[in-house]
Amino acid sequence: MTIIKNISITILALLCATNVQADDQIQTDRPDFVESSNTVGKGRFQIETSVAYESDKKSDERSRTFSTPTLLRLGIADDWELRFETDGRLNQRVKDLNTNQTEHANGYADFALGFKWHQDDGDEKTMSPSAAWILHFDMPAGSKEFLSQKVRPSLRYVAEWELANDYSLGVMPGLIYEVNDEGDRYWAGIFGLVVGKSFTDRFRGFVEFGGQSITSESNGGSQLTFDIGMAYLVTDLVQLDLVYNRAMNQYTPNDTLGLGLSIKF
Repeated sequence: MTIIKNISITILALLCATNVQADDQIQTDRPDFVESSNTVGKGRFQIETSVAYESDKKSDERSRTFSTPTLLRLGIADDWELRFETDGRLNQRVKDLNTNQTEHANGYADFALGFKWHQDDGDEKTMSPSAAWILHFDMPAGSKEFLSQKVRPSLRYVAEWELANDYSLGVMPGLIYEVNDEGDRYWAGIFGLVVGKSFTDRFRGFVEFGGQSITSESNGGSQLTFDIGMAYLVTDLVQLDLVYNRAMNQYTPNDTLGLGLSIKF
């Protein structure tokens, strides 16, 4: 019943959103890892949510995880937005390949509170990028099965260029103050590079390198992915998207598939 209720609410919100008279087109931070340099605008609210499936196989275990990654964005000024982000509801199954025993875990992920500041609109003549800064604080507020130990601040810089023939380029370096399994603090790098292509006014695709955490093997190893995806504007306020992430090393979950819905109010 809960699933049916959530689907009904989503459909209702979608129908309402299509009737809103908007003066600007939705621009989302998903489905690529590199965030958008744009903010939603003063007084505007945007929800970007999805269902994701992650699978991974190591030498002695195989796991699969369903999650509901969600980002809420509220415009508090023309160039500033307040952000709430979480992986949402988690359903995880881990199978020990030696004993064939399976463990299940259900609960909620931690969440992050943050701000985005749109620094510059960019200039095509001088090739200066559209730029933004994003500050997040990941909070230890999830269920005990997925709870982190401490607050983890991160800072990211986003630069985007509009190129010829409807191509675009985005770069996102950053840092996060992480916590390892022993509870020790360490700094990890963040880096994303995305090339996008607008095929029509409403349909775009992209390929991307995503470095969600760049660190040493002693801290769990770097999380590196090759990503490919697409997004389609159903209306000026509603976007559907699809993304696939493939691991680039042994420390990253093998495959992740996500289907997303974004609505601007």
